Amino acid sequence: DMKNAVIGNNKQKANLIVLGAVPRLLYLLQQETSSTELRTECAVVLGSLAMGTENNVKSLLDCHIIPALLQGLLLPDLKFIEACLRCLRTIFISPVTPEDLLYTDATVISHLMALLSRSRYTQEYICQIFSHCCKGPDHQTILFNHGAVQNIAHLLVSTSYKVRMQALKCFSVLAFENPQVSMTLVNVSVDGELLPQIFVKMLQRDKPIEMQLTSAKCLTSMCRAGAIRTDDSCIVLKTLPCLVRMCSKERLLEERVEGAETLAYLIETDVELQRIASITDHLIVMLADYFKYPSSVSAITDIKRLDHDLKHAHELRQAAFKLYASLGANDEDIRKKIIETENMMDRIVNGLSESSIKVRLAAVRCLHSLSRSVQQLRTSFQDHAVWKPLMKVLQNAPNEILVVASSTLCNLLLEFSPSKEPILESGAIELLCSLTQSENLALRVNGIWALMNMAFQAEQKIKSDILRGLSTEQLFQLLSDSDVNVLMKTLGLLRNLLSTRPHIDHIMSTHGKQIMQAVTLILEGEHNIEVKEQTLCILANIADGTTAKELIMTNDDILQKIKYYMSHSNAKLQLAAMFCISNLIWNEEEGSQERQDKLRDMGIVDILHKLSQSSDPNLCDKAKTALQQYLA
Repeated sequence: DMKNAVIGNNKQKANLIVLGAVPRLLYLLQQETSSTELRTECAVVLGSLAMGTENNVKSLLDCHIIPALLQGLLLPDLKFIEACLRCLRTIFISPVTPEDLLYTDATVISHLMALLSRSRYTQEYICQIFSHCCKGPDHQTILFNHGAVQNIAHLLVSTSYKVRMQALKCFSVLAFENPQVSMTLVNVSVDGELLPQIFVKMLQRDKPIEMQLTSAKCLTSMCRAGAIRTDDSCIVLKTLPCLVRMCSKERLLEERVEGAETLAYLIETDVELQRIASITDHLIVMLADYFKYPSSVSAITDIKRLDHDLKHAHELRQAAFKLYASLGANDEDIRKKIIETENMMDRIVNGLSESSIKVRLAAVRCLHSLSRSVQQLRTSFQDHAVWKPLMKVLQNAPNEILVVASSTLCNLLLEFSPSKEPILESGAIELLCSLTQSENLALRVNGIWALMNMAFQAEQKIKSDILRGLSTEQLFQLLSDSDVNVLMKTLGLLRNLLSTRPHIDHIMSTHGKQIMQAVTLILEGEHNIEVKEQTLCILANIADGTTAKELIMTNDDILQKIKYYMSHSNAKLQLAAMFCISNLIWNEEEGSQERQDKLRDMGIVDILHKLSQSSDPNLCDKAKTALQQYLA
């Protein structure tokens, strides 16, 4: 009677729960004296209650329904097992249920694997439970180690569509961003057919959309993991066109979102796939519809659908931004096409200030992708004053947005970008200096990188502001950062600050002592060739100053180091050290005679003679030029 009362009636479900039916039903379900029929009926009613609202599921979870049902799976009766699994399935697919409840007891997974052979219902429900509870690499590993691939593979050719579909969904979540699973899937065969071939059959146009999309996701994961080559025909001729089809406005909102997101992931790192996608079915124009009407005209007859789509329209926008970002990641012509799509820049600018964090992140990603284009930085980016909303986004965003937004800012600060001036006026130096103190490595790199771009060929005031904003302490902090990227960008910043003579002399007069300390510190440390080369180039810049030279000439320790690097085994370092020497001994400059004499006494001329015989033409030329200064 209870079962018939609650089916399809949420009010009745809620009433029963309030009246305390759940603990009683669970008691009967677990009583050993209850008959199998009674136990089964209890499981069915509980399953029906779980079908109601999220609050119903919470009430069931509070009564510890999951352990009770899992315990029930140990009984021999198949009808009862199926009823328990159906109820478990309904509970686990609810967003309020923590997935970890499936993994608390290690024996549960292996028991579920064993139950897969019992009936098509156990197969359907167990696969559905797995695909909903597999969130992240830890879960993937547990299922993989319990033989999920071998146990589920043969279900892909089941006679039941529901079983095939749930098995396919399992593979799509198992393989996602998981090279181990992907590499295994490539070599698994069912009835003499390899899994990739089975997946390709499942994405043919005559198959249900859900099946096409899910198998495309499997093949996409395998391709991204390197298990299938990007130029394999199953990717180029099958998976990619299938995903583009999913973006057409005939498809439902969810299908368009998933299609675009999966396609963005598939082509994200491969230029050739980006080019193919950009000319398939007018994709770039097709995506413009993602910003217009969430529902296709044919679906509007359903008013519920329309209401749902209007609420979820932001998902379409973020999917479109993501796909545009992938399409424009490398190719200049594609970027141009994207920007020429109607109102594209306005859409991105609007996206940057949307309330949904997903849309903001995707819009910033799209902007970042397009900002790699020199031409667009000079034109579209300028016309739309993109820097304004970008600076606003940088004010108090979460880290994942900050990382992409600050990368974009790096590009907007390149010397040929007209946005450079206004960005400076809006307080960027302070903002970027604060990023360099972040715990987050990517933010530190971007902060210092942007400052490096800002300092390139900048006027003296900007350079002084940067040094003031950073403080000497912070500069040393960055120069002793454990990450080589941070170190290289900081050296790049120093090199850009110390360019053009008046600037070099000015900065060295205020910060000379600290900078020379920093240079010594790095040349003495355990650093790679690139780092040392960059540091010697900074010394060469200092040696080019008029008064700054003296800081090197009066520092015997540094002079000995330059001498050491002139005879180093690496030609790059030898060359960089020679630049220092050339700048110190250049004839037309005041005091060159004394400097030449001091360096001769140190044995530098002997090294130059040796180097002028070098087999490396660069070293040989540089040494001969330097020796001429002595003869002139």
